[in-house]
Amino acid sequence: MEKSRSLVGMEVPIPGSDSVKWIEVTVPSSTPATSSSPSSSSPPLAPLTEDTAACVVIGDPPTYLIWRIHKSQPCALDLVELCAFKEFPSTGIRILFPDALCPFAFICKDENICASGNLYLLYALTVSGVAYLFKLRNICTYESCSIFPSNDLIEFNLQNYLHYGEITAVAATSGSLVIGRNDGSVSLFQLGMFDQSAPDFVHELRDDTGIGRLWGFIARGKMVSPVQDLVILEVVGRKLVFVLHLDGMLRVWDLLSHSKVFSCTMTATPLLGATFLRLWVGEAKYNTNIIPLVILCRQALEVDKEMISIYHLHCSVRDRIIFFLDPSMQSIPSEEGKFIDVKLTSDKIWMLKQDGLISHNLSHANTNLEEGHCYALQETFVADQLFQSSEHCLDDLLWISHSLFSSMKEQIVSFVSSIFLRRLLHPGVYHNSVLRATLQDFNKHWSNPEFQSLTVDGLKKEILSLIEHEGVPESPSTIFYCWKNFCARYFHYWCKNSAPCGLLMDSSTGSVGLIRKDSLSLFRCLEDIELLIYGSFDELGAFMNSGFDLYADDLERDILFDVLRCISSISLQLGKTASALFYESLISAQIISSEEIVPRLLKILENGCSSSLAAHPISDLGADGAWEKELGDHKTLRKFSVDMLLSLHALCNKAKSWSRVLNAIESYLKFLVPRKMTQGVHSEVLFNINTSVLVQATSQVAKVMFESALDILLLLSYLVNISGQVLIGEIPSTFFYVKLLEGLSEIIRNDNIYMLHDDISRIQLELVPMIQEIVTEWLIIHFFGTTPTESPALEDFSSQLSSLQIDSNNDRKSWNERLGKCDFTLALMLLVNIQSPSGDLSQLSLRSLPSSHSFISSVQDFTSWIIWGSTGEESSAFFSHSTELASILLRHNQYDAVEYLLTIVDAHSRKEKLSGSIQTSDGGWCKLHHLLGCCLLAKAQGGLNGIHKEKKICEAVRCFFRASCGEGASQALQSLSSEAGLPHLGLNGHVSSAAWKLHYYQWAMQKFEQYNISEGACQFALAALEQVDEALDPQNDSRGEGTLNELATSFKGRLWANVFKFTLDLNHFYDAYCAIISNPDEESKTICLRRFIIVLYERGAIKILCDGQLPFIGLTEKVERELAWKAERSDIAAKPNPYKLLYAFEMHRHNWRKAASYMYLYSARLRTESVLRDHPHLSLALQERLNGLSAAINALYLVHPACAWINPILGGNPLHNEHYPSKKAKKMEEEQSSSNDAQLQKPQTYVDVEKLENEFVLTTAEYLLSLANVKWTYTGMEKLPSDLVDLLVETNLYDMAFTIVLKFWKGSGLKRELDRIFIAMSMKCCPNRVGSSLTWTRGLLLTSSKDDTSIQSSIDPDPSTQQSKGINRWEKLELYLEKYKVFNARLPVIVAETLLRTDPQIELPLWLVHMFKNLLRGCLSSATESTFGVHQGISSFYPSITVTYPAISTKLTVFKLANQKENYWGMTGQESNTATLFQLYVDHGRYTEATTLLLKYIESFASMRPADIIHRKKPSAVWFPYTTIERLWCQLEQMISLGNMVHQCEKLKKLLHEALLRHLNLLKVDSDDALSSSSVQ
Repeated sequence: MEKSRSLVGMEVPIPGSDSVKWIEVTVPSSTPATSSSPSSSSPPLAPLTEDTAACVVIGDPPTYLIWRIHKSQPCALDLVELCAFKEFPSTGIRILFPDALCPFAFICKDENICASGNLYLLYALTVSGVAYLFKLRNICTYESCSIFPSNDLIEFNLQNYLHYGEITAVAATSGSLVIGRNDGSVSLFQLGMFDQSAPDFVHELRDDTGIGRLWGFIARGKMVSPVQDLVILEVVGRKLVFVLHLDGMLRVWDLLSHSKVFSCTMTATPLLGATFLRLWVGEAKYNTNIIPLVILCRQALEVDKEMISIYHLHCSVRDRIIFFLDPSMQSIPSEEGKFIDVKLTSDKIWMLKQDGLISHNLSHANTNLEEGHCYALQETFVADQLFQSSEHCLDDLLWISHSLFSSMKEQIVSFVSSIFLRRLLHPGVYHNSVLRATLQDFNKHWSNPEFQSLTVDGLKKEILSLIEHEGVPESPSTIFYCWKNFCARYFHYWCKNSAPCGLLMDSSTGSVGLIRKDSLSLFRCLEDIELLIYGSFDELGAFMNSGFDLYADDLERDILFDVLRCISSISLQLGKTASALFYESLISAQIISSEEIVPRLLKILENGCSSSLAAHPISDLGADGAWEKELGDHKTLRKFSVDMLLSLHALCNKAKSWSRVLNAIESYLKFLVPRKMTQGVHSEVLFNINTSVLVQATSQVAKVMFESALDILLLLSYLVNISGQVLIGEIPSTFFYVKLLEGLSEIIRNDNIYMLHDDISRIQLELVPMIQEIVTEWLIIHFFGTTPTESPALEDFSSQLSSLQIDSNNDRKSWNERLGKCDFTLALMLLVNIQSPSGDLSQLSLRSLPSSHSFISSVQDFTSWIIWGSTGEESSAFFSHSTELASILLRHNQYDAVEYLLTIVDAHSRKEKLSGSIQTSDGGWCKLHHLLGCCLLAKAQGGLNGIHKEKKICEAVRCFFRASCGEGASQALQSLSSEAGLPHLGLNGHVSSAAWKLHYYQWAMQKFEQYNISEGACQFALAALEQVDEALDPQNDSRGEGTLNELATSFKGRLWANVFKFTLDLNHFYDAYCAIISNPDEESKTICLRRFIIVLYERGAIKILCDGQLPFIGLTEKVERELAWKAERSDIAAKPNPYKLLYAFEMHRHNWRKAASYMYLYSARLRTESVLRDHPHLSLALQERLNGLSAAINALYLVHPACAWINPILGGNPLHNEHYPSKKAKKMEEEQSSSNDAQLQKPQTYVDVEKLENEFVLTTAEYLLSLANVKWTYTGMEKLPSDLVDLLVETNLYDMAFTIVLKFWKGSGLKRELDRIFIAMSMKCCPNRVGSSLTWTRGLLLTSSKDDTSIQSSIDPDPSTQQSKGINRWEKLELYLEKYKVFNARLPVIVAETLLRTDPQIELPLWLVHMFKNLLRGCLSSATESTFGVHQGISSFYPSITVTYPAISTKLTVFKLANQKENYWGMTGQESNTATLFQLYVDHGRYTEATTLLLKYIESFASMRPADIIHRKKPSAVWFPYTTIERLWCQLEQMISLGNMVHQCEKLKKLLHEALLRHLNLLKVDSDDALSSSSVQ
């Protein structure tokens, strides 16, 4: 940027212009592409693609059509349509061509608007020479990824007309396309006006006329240089085309007559050997008849050396247009860089370059450099924000940060990261595609929808995670290096993706804008104070001519300029980092106070940064580089110190005293205060482009003002420090060394450099507070202008449902979509929510873009509204308008902004000790704390946790208490809007303070309750209780004393109930109980007690009631009744179970019978409800029933036997139904009543221990059956179901079956049931059952060998399988038979008979046979154990008989019975004796076993010991079942006669005959001996 040009303005980006979503529409083409393909060998026929853009203003109100062509996307043309009175469009159209485009496009209004709704015409040309004419509709009518409608498209191939050379320039107007070629010819195509086959479609503009046209070759003998540029301009209703040739020739053609009207060669140019490149033609000035011409020249040898030449073309309009060129010419060199675009207005020329926008006044006769003005581009601002303006800017930030945080180095990383994040996402710095491209370099990839959905918080998290991943969080130097790398890449992409492409110019309004590659912006002029700050008033004459009258005399102006120079020196010494650190200390969390920043910055100015080499990333500079930098910094510091001393000495000498210097500074500070503008009639402000740009401009002004005020604060603080050090003789060593070196000791001895005590006091007590207030005001303005809004909170379903509106429009949805985005700041939210004056801000509602000068008044008006409000009235309070702003922000849930705004205002007010004045003024202090409390409360509820949430709650409570205690609080707080949180309470101005606080505390209580913050709600409920008596005092209320007492009781009861609720929510159970007993309202107390019990039960803290910790004096019956009420209405499966709680409650108080009653009731409900509900976990329910019955039995055992009974109706308390009607479902009640009709018809009896034990036994049986998945339900009937025992036996629950039989049966019934059980058990031991038939009498032991095969095949040959199936059953049968045969001696007979009947092949177990033999009333005196078994003997006689049951032994064992008092011999005994076994063998056809058993006993009888022979000879001493023996004999004879097994039967008969013969002979001998013995006696 040239030094001779002063800075008068800067670029203002339009928010949202970088986030356009493109609707891609493809152009169909019948012409094949040539040059767009990389493999194509055909040369281009038209200029190659370049980055170019332009804007066309159409209509009134104006519509701005902006088109762009990018070199990176040569086949695409982007088009955006915007209106100033609307918000920036979120979508644009991207037309995709089949070939690369020339850097040309023309858009105009379609004058012949057809029924299809075409609005505009678009001309475009590809490098292959194909021209297109589009008839564009509204952009929103196109769909992405679609084909452009062929009916709205005209395609024309210029290749057929390019006989004389390629196209070098192109221009268009409505209905015409003009091209210039490299041979100097110009052709006109009436594209869109005539059909391509029409004879007037094509015209070639030539110099020859008349008959010369017939001699084409001769006419073309005079050669013309190539065409460089074409411009079409309408003059006096005629369209003229201005043609610039390469050699400088300028020709003008009339498109209507196709004739040349002017020709001239531009030879006068300061650049020797220059090439004429571009031509711009301004609008004709009809008052002067001058048309300005601008030609761009470039020196052939130096590519970057360009020059703009300005010419004036005079025109005379008579019967024809006559032009002549003014010989004077003005030239503007480019100095550095190229010209990107040039625009001409009526009085100015605007030239766009890479480093700025330059404007010159065309009204001067000699345009020179001194008259040029410069507008700064956004690149400068972005470089400053990202510390990219100098090479060591980021290094300075690191060094200064280490110096500031020397004692808090662990907080450097978070503090500096916060600075970078805030600046990266700053409006104007943040760019959608730039950030995405930067993140992609670090392997962070997103799809378009994903990235677009990221809010500010989401972007911060992603960037922070990336930085922490790249660096080491514990090392500040590595984090600095990562930020440095990230910002460098971001700035690189920013300059690349946002390169300037063209100018936007609206001559009707004077608005000037810049079209960038991916965004759009406008230019604004600087305010007068900005011009002074930026140094544009260095010359006194320029200052005086500006109209900025700051001082009355020139001396004060000189003093001010010297002060500003000193400020500039301090700013240069600290660099750009000081303001960044100071700003962050004010904005972010209180890591370091802003009051600590200034002294530390002054220390850096005096002594330099910390000399710690470790503070700098060694990997970047290295140890030597860091040491050299430190030495260089010390040298710079010494030079700065000397220069500042000299400057201050000269300043003091010029002013003669420091007082006059301070006067000049104070006068200057007054211009830094936001101006107070006069407000007019209010009108609505809409959200549109103008409002967005205004907010950006305001933030720019606020930044300049903030930094300027900070610089003055540093200067004054520096002055105080230097003066104090010199006064007390503490000159810094650096100063002393320099002074000795430079011979400046005279300066130290000069008293003029010292400040008087009054001057220092003035600085500290007047100027510094004034500067702090200015800093705070501009800080708030800048905060609003740059801080994005908060994202809408994620609400739960109920809140979303409550706010659902069927007829809601899209405005609200669009508003919510903007929240949380970087381009939608708090200031925008405030601006669209204010009622603006009809003065300056009313232009925001204009339907065109603002001019560069109009920004000044708009910014001043907006800042005035922020600081002073719409009335602009003076107030003793600082920033009295803050409460109105906070109300607006609070209405839109911007809690962080509200907290920051009100906190900083409150802190500043307390710093100035203005709290008293605020309280006594208009209640502003109360409003502030009320709104701050609402904000903190909402933040605490919005997602904070732990200590942060508790801190916010405590602060909110304090704010509400402060708000209620201020003077005028009642009227002030009720004047707030309902969105601020406090509804109108309907209190008049005469209400007492206690009554006001009572209502306010109740509101606060409800507010905390609404957010489920019980701690705060409890505090306000208690506070309200303190105000009840005073508020309802008869002296303060006209109602009667009785009415007031009732009202007080009601108030207190309701408030104590709330205290109870809140303490209960906090799990403060003892406090909740105290609230219950403190409640004077009995009804409320009862309700609270019931709730207390319910909550204790739900939270598992019910033991508090049962362990005796709470003294229920007078409340025991109520507690019991509530517990019973809870139990009756609770789900029986609830945990903890209320009946068990009642049991514990009564047991603790030694009420045994009541405890038993409740447990019995619990068991009864379990029985009933499990049946009704078909309980899925029946076994668990039955287990609970058993536990309940057991507990009831145990409790009754503690009672005297005479009183050990209970009343089954509700556990002995029938009053519960009377006091608390049941709320159970009607259906369940009907089911219960229907299932218990039989019981209800009987008279109710009391339940004793025996009945409980019986029920316990039956419930146990039901429980065991349920475990076996067998369903049986105990109905409570006295008659026992006959199938229960069968079910138990069927499921192998023998113990339970025997328990029930012994419990409920006696005598013959007991024997009968035992028989049934053992029959069933015996049958289970027989795997080869043949049914229950008792008439099957085939002799299976005497089967033929043929039948034997079929028998063996029906049995599992695997012995292990047989054992696994039968061994356990045999053992159980033996065990239970031994155990229970004492109750029925015939049980062995029953078992044996069942076995033989069930399985005719079975061999009785040996233990069962022993059981028959052991019951004999006789004794075998001696026997020998024989290894020859019965079955082995039988097998020797009958080989076809096989033993198939391994459980039966093949040995005979000699049994020896115990001695008895009376001995009987033979087969006699009790019911289960050997004779009975013999009879069973015979009855079931087991003849072999019967014969063997009989032979054995006969043989044993015959082989007695000699000592026992005398006993058998007694009368009736021996008995054998002779009748059964006879039956056996007959059966054998019958089988022989039938021919069945004759041989075997004859052998058995023979054995039996021989044995009987011997036995009978022996009996005859014994009889004779007995007779002889009797006769002898």
